[in-house]
Amino acid sequence: MLVAEAKQFVAEMDEELRKLYVDASVTAWANETDITPEHEAAASKAGAEAAKGITRLIKTARKFDAILDKLDPETRRQLHLLKFAGQPAPDDPKLADELAQTATEMSSIYGKGKVCLPPAKKGGKEVCHDLTGLEKILRTTKKPDEALAVWQGWHDNVGRAERDLFVKYVGLANEGARGVGFPDVATMWKSGYDMPPDEFEAMADRLYGQMKPLYEQLHCYTRRKLNKKYGDKIVPKTGPIPAHLTGNMWAQSWGWLYKDLEPYPGQPPIDVTKKLEGGKYDELAMVRIAEAFYTSLGMPELPKTFWERSMFQKPQGKEAVCHASAWDVTFSNDLRIKMCIQKTHEELDVIHHELGHNYYFAAYYKLPILFQNAANDGFHEAIGDTVVLSMTPGYLKEKGLLDKVVSNEKIVINRQMNTALEKIAFLPWGLLVDKWRWDVFSGKVPPEQYNQHWWDLRLKYQGVAPAVPRAATDFDAGAKYHVPANVPYMRYFLAAVLQFQFHRALCQKAGHTGPLHACSIYNNKEAGKAFWAMLEKGASQPWQDTLFELTGSREMDATAILEYFAPLQKWLEQQNQGQQCGW
Repeated sequence: MLVAEAKQFVAEMDEELRKLYVDASVTAWANETDITPEHEAAASKAGAEAAKGITRLIKTARKFDAILDKLDPETRRQLHLLKFAGQPAPDDPKLADELAQTATEMSSIYGKGKVCLPPAKKGGKEVCHDLTGLEKILRTTKKPDEALAVWQGWHDNVGRAERDLFVKYVGLANEGARGVGFPDVATMWKSGYDMPPDEFEAMADRLYGQMKPLYEQLHCYTRRKLNKKYGDKIVPKTGPIPAHLTGNMWAQSWGWLYKDLEPYPGQPPIDVTKKLEGGKYDELAMVRIAEAFYTSLGMPELPKTFWERSMFQKPQGKEAVCHASAWDVTFSNDLRIKMCIQKTHEELDVIHHELGHNYYFAAYYKLPILFQNAANDGFHEAIGDTVVLSMTPGYLKEKGLLDKVVSNEKIVINRQMNTALEKIAFLPWGLLVDKWRWDVFSGKVPPEQYNQHWWDLRLKYQGVAPAVPRAATDFDAGAKYHVPANVPYMRYFLAAVLQFQFHRALCQKAGHTGPLHACSIYNNKEAGKAFWAMLEKGASQPWQDTLFELTGSREMDATAILEYFAPLQKWLEQQNQGQQCGW
């Protein structure tokens, strides 16, 4: 009887979850693209209903725990994934509403965040900037004081405004997790990877350990160059790098430092920003370029509705969350991206990345709703990043973005440096955001130590520190979108590993025989076929099985990163001889 009941439950659950997800997604899209009190209220209400519904379904499903081994694999898999279907709500309806309201409020504070800077000249007017404007200043300013004012303004204005809300959120979210059988949100998040939570944490540490020597060499070289540029008072020869001087609000990527760090100046440039700014390309043309990569692999064109419904620029006269994201709003191939696209090489990479999500959505949207997800969340982030690895000079020339391709050892090192400043610089940041949240949600770190612990981890893993004292009343973690938006971050760290693993496997399928960094799978249907086969599986089986089908390995492994960057690592070690590396 229970077996039949379980199958019936899963069928009905799929319908109910689909409606809850769609309602929450539609209202979230409306709010993030047009932040108004009405849209905030609607998003909060739909979020609360989704959390309550998911919580109720998880609790109902518990009666099938005793017969899981008697169920068919598809039914069993859906019951397993239900436990991680969303943030569960507390049992008390008032607390459930408060959880959703708090989440929406934090996200809106972030989206509406602004910093007003003093006038550049006497008698001028104060100028207020949103995050997009602030990031432009960080990328281009040559004045460390100006960079610090931007960095401090964002962290003070946005982080502090969210602190009390986040403290409240932690308590409410943990209450929801306990209601469905987890001691806290940290354990719930770590349990969603088809392996015991302590094994997952150990795996993350193992992966970071594989990559740490390369990061330390990059950090050592970067610090020395910044010291030479700014002097000992601003960037000491030893110790951490100041957080505001990397061209990125969170020091999570250092690509905007490339001109200062370029190994061999005078070589043909890799950056296509000037070409994009030349007037021939608007934001739609940039998205078309990215779409053409995926269709070259044999994947379908994006639906017409994608072009009609996406947000490519911040709507005039409206507040919106510019943080780039990809959506299937109604879980029915209703593909969209939300960005405030700028004409830069970095944004072109981001567009290729976001379309990776869209093509994953397109591959699995006909599956049951709980299978409409990645094999694990790292897979979802890795798809577009794998494509970005194939954006070689040859690819960029074919797209008309580079005039010619010249290849020599100096250009290889330059290109690897350019890539490493984005991808290798990111690795410790990708790990520490959730390391911090695991400690926060588990109760290991109380609210009065939130900010200190944040900077302890940033020092330990990134070798980055603030240039001005930070207080316990600050909430600098809240200056990063994913914290107030409650988006788990470990996916990005895992993606940093998986993209190179995928790239190596796809290059082998494409018949590439040269160095890994020289491979592009653009226009290769064999690689595209294998890629699409993986995407179609969604979350229908454990990620270990999906990984094995593409790569022949059941373990995430960082050796492909070391293989890809072998030329750069050797060069960095030569450059850093005699230096005191580490911090």
